[in-house]
Amino acid sequence: MKENTRERIIDKIWKSEPTIEGAGVHLKRAFGFHELPLLDPFLLLDDFRSENPADYKAGFPWHPHRGIETITYVLEGDVEHGDSMGHKGDISAGDVQWMTAGSGIIHQEMPKGNSKGQMLGFQLWANLPAKSKMMGPRYRGVKKSEIPFIALQEGISVRIICGEINGVKGPVQDIVTDPAYFDVELSAGKTFTHLVDPDHTVFAYVIDGEAYFDNIRTPFSHDAAGKNYFDMSSPCPCGNGTLVLYKTSGTHVTIMTDKHSVRFLLVSGKPLKEPIAWYGPIVMNTRDELRKAFQEYQEGTFVKQDN
Repeated sequence: MKENTRERIIDKIWKSEPTIEGAGVHLKRAFGFHELPLLDPFLLLDDFRSENPADYKAGFPWHPHRGIETITYVLEGDVEHGDSMGHKGDISAGDVQWMTAGSGIIHQEMPKGNSKGQMLGFQLWANLPAKSKMMGPRYRGVKKSEIPFIALQEGISVRIICGEINGVKGPVQDIVTDPAYFDVELSAGKTFTHLVDPDHTVFAYVIDGEAYFDNIRTPFSHDAAGKNYFDMSSPCPCGNGTLVLYKTSGTHVTIMTDKHSVRFLLVSGKPLKEPIAWYGPIVMNTRDELRKAFQEYQEGTFVKQDN
């Protein structure tokens, strides 16, 4: 690292919380409405993993979106999908669906699990700026084989969904919030350092194992939310299901493992710094825009035929 670089340190950590979404899907929410606007331009991250089909088989039947992008990343199982643009198919293990709702799309997502009944995946919502809220909807289905998998060194590997590492770019490009989305794995005793845009929001979400997400290595250098007011355990390494939000300054992040390996999502994007009006599956800038969206949905004019 050059002398003028500065490591980002952790701002706040918390654990994902169980919730029920869609038609009765049991999942864990890493962040959502109540964390606004901490993770701008990102709105929501859901972690859906289960070995019990009863937890997810009800799925997410037909519903609208406007004003956002939804990014679905599946690691185990299949998600059957369809939308008002005529797309349909399966998001299988290792695949990504990057959907830009824009002016309006109606779709469904029905988790199917694998042959063992296992389902593991994540859905991230990214906001769109006011100037792009009513852009034409678009859909990008990215297969596992299209996502670069690179080994930076022995024991450090990255899947690049969006963004760039060592000159290798992910398949999803030309996104208005200039995001990066990586799936990173470190063996025990390894250190991963990655340059980030100093102005971008950066967060990590731990999928498996544990790691230290900055060099300070103390649980009292940042805000941390306990499970309840009897929680007297404040571990230093961040484990499975932990959301790590970095401070909004610094040129790189450093993640280190000790005796255990880790797998985590590393995501960043350009903050919009715009007002947010959010209800259910629609995110706009004003309450009047929300009212209009729901009115159009009821009247059957939500999907714009000229897009």
